[in-house]
Amino acid sequence: MPVITNIDDLHRIYRRRVPKMFYDYCETGSWTEQTFRENTSDFSQIRLRQRVAVDMTNRSTRSTMIGQEVAMPVALAPVGLTGMQHADGEIKAARAAEKFGVPFTLTTMSICSIEDVAEHTEKPFWFQLYVMRDEDFLRRIIQRAKDAGVSALVVTLDLQMLGQRHKDIKNGLSAPPKPTLANMINLSTKWRWGLGMLGTKRRAFGNIVGHVEGVSDPSNLMAWTAEQFDPRLDWSKIEAIRDMWGGKLILKGIMEPEDAVMAAKIGADAIVVSNHGGRQLDGAVSSIRALEPVLDAVGDKIEVWLDSGIRSGQDVLKAVAMGARGTMIGRAYIYALGAMGEAGVTKALEVIHTELDKSMAFCGHRDITQVTRDILRVPRGFSGDWD
Repeated sequence: MPVITNIDDLHRIYRRRVPKMFYDYCETGSWTEQTFRENTSDFSQIRLRQRVAVDMTNRSTRSTMIGQEVAMPVALAPVGLTGMQHADGEIKAARAAEKFGVPFTLTTMSICSIEDVAEHTEKPFWFQLYVMRDEDFLRRIIQRAKDAGVSALVVTLDLQMLGQRHKDIKNGLSAPPKPTLANMINLSTKWRWGLGMLGTKRRAFGNIVGHVEGVSDPSNLMAWTAEQFDPRLDWSKIEAIRDMWGGKLILKGIMEPEDAVMAAKIGADAIVVSNHGGRQLDGAVSSIRALEPVLDAVGDKIEVWLDSGIRSGQDVLKAVAMGARGTMIGRAYIYALGAMGEAGVTKALEVIHTELDKSMAFCGHRDITQVTRDILRVPRGFSGDWD
């Protein structure tokens, strides 16, 4: 393994090894990509306060997320097409997360199915649900998650329709890739990726193909998917899903205090402040800017986590110091997976953990659960002062 010191090192290898179509799918936002960029750049505006002459021994980054013990307050976020970034990608990412001691979230739009991941892991994982118009599919996939021992359901609220991502349209994104001339030329340079794909049978959306009437191959799958995201999703439907599931419920995609209040009111166990990595509403504020108003509204009633823009352990530390009980990472582990498979995801988690652990100590703390905003210097008006 090459020397890896940060997530950017993994990103550079990722870009060389993964086909352009799937690299662009990960590394893009909607429309002008303003929100996509600011998700990361806004973290850099927050400064850390260094403390000295403090005991730095016996440090702990251990915490809990919805009552589950975690090695650090980080979960792997749901990411579509993970199994196209690396052969059997969801299984490999889940294994790395399990061994490290952090939660893994499988998405509805995964390549490996719920049953695939359950068969190849030992501990329960989380499952992310996109709400589809097909109510029979919705009921059955929730039951499949229960049967697989899934320990929490993550309902994504901010994808009732797709935000326009220009690169995906231009690339003709599909799984597996269509055999166009441009794709074949690009794939010919990604031999490592290609060999992995030749060695697996998992190349289409495993949670959907074979589980929906009339969807038996990628061509009719894409048409079905485009029509299925439910624009009618409202709080009454979320309550119905809550009752259908009956277990731990996490609502992802909350950006405004009013929505956070509703999420707490219907009894969710946690909410994730997230703008879908800048892939939906371009022009929305970054997740880290949206965090504090949400915490002010519901921070004493429900666990509040943060997603979108995290690329380092220092970002995790800043989010926790601002008041988040946990965080979710997406691109940071996808870079690693595409670069080096399961070993890469393990390395990414190690990098983030080391940065979190040492930065916490430099700020005068030994226990992540005791970190507060007093370690930060936050610009005036960072979270508000908007008309």
